[in-house]
Amino acid sequence: MSVDISPRTCRSCGRTMTWRKAWTRDWEQVRYCSQACRRRRVRPVDRYLEFAILELLDARTASATICPSEAAQQVAVRYGASDEWCPLMEPARRAARRLAAEGQVTIIQGGRPVDPSTAKGPIRIRRSH
Repeated sequence: MSVDISPRTCRSCGRTMTWRKAWTRDWEQVRYCSQACRRRRVRPVDRYLEFAILELLDARTASATICPSEAAQQVAVRYGASDEWCPLMEPARRAARRLAAEGQVTIIQGGRPVDPSTAKGPIRIRRSH
């Protein structure tokens, strides 16, 4: 019996996972790239961030981009913590990676699309065409 070892996307962080020998017996059940992602999972705030990203993009032209910080700020304001948006930055980036894996958005860096799993530094998000 052959096992499909094609890459997968982590359900929590949205990064691409490639097959590892340690996962030989249970590759079909692997959903998270690490123990940290397994513990974190996808929480309601993560879904709020995804919604905020899509909502911000819908309010702009098709080729416009947003920064993940805009979604983090919007979610923080909606839930009464307007000055506490910085801790939401990494969750906003994870939300953007999950949306990119679903094909809804594209991650941009330096004006060019990049692989969300390997992008480091400032990113922009735009709707996929």
